[in-house]
Amino acid sequence: MAQSATIFKAHLQISDMDRHYYDEHQLTLARHPSETDERMMVRLLAFALHANDHLSFTKGLCDDDEPALWQKSFSDEIELWIDVGLPDERRLRKACSRATQVCLYIYGGRNAELWWQRNIDKLRRFTNLSVIEIPEVACNALATLVQRSMQLQCTIQDGEFWLNCGNQTISVSPLVRK
Repeated sequence: MAQSATIFKAHLQISDMDRHYYDEHQLTLARHPSETDERMMVRLLAFALHANDHLSFTKGLCDDDEPALWQKSFSDEIELWIDVGLPDERRLRKACSRATQVCLYIYGGRNAELWWQRNIDKLRRFTNLSVIEIPEVACNALATLVQRSMQLQCTIQDGEFWLNCGNQTISVSPLVRK
């Protein structure tokens, strides 16, 4: 019998000084059995960095034709495609042809560096693609915040962000690769 997704609830308060966005979101995250805590928290972080009323989580790992998150227009066009991980170039090519803007959040320390070096030349041609690396130390720290029910505060300023849960605060300085 196949395992089902584990459901997590997050109350997320966002103070994004860079975009002047201040709001609260009640989120339900379904973690696929093969998904790690790190990946789930990078998805949550990507939501916080791009949050708005039209951004939503998708089926993600359960559907190859969908990203981790997306923002669609009222006419069902994909305005923003957000993916997490180390996808192959074909997936990114498809995303860039379907969406106005594509953001990829990579993580995994040395694996992310090797993936970037292997794909940098292929990805230069995609003008609507951004690649952001979340450092391995930050991913490991984010995973320590995981609980079935989370109360999180995210502050974003000057491209850096702080995620607070109770008495624990994690600072993350993402590395913009493209």
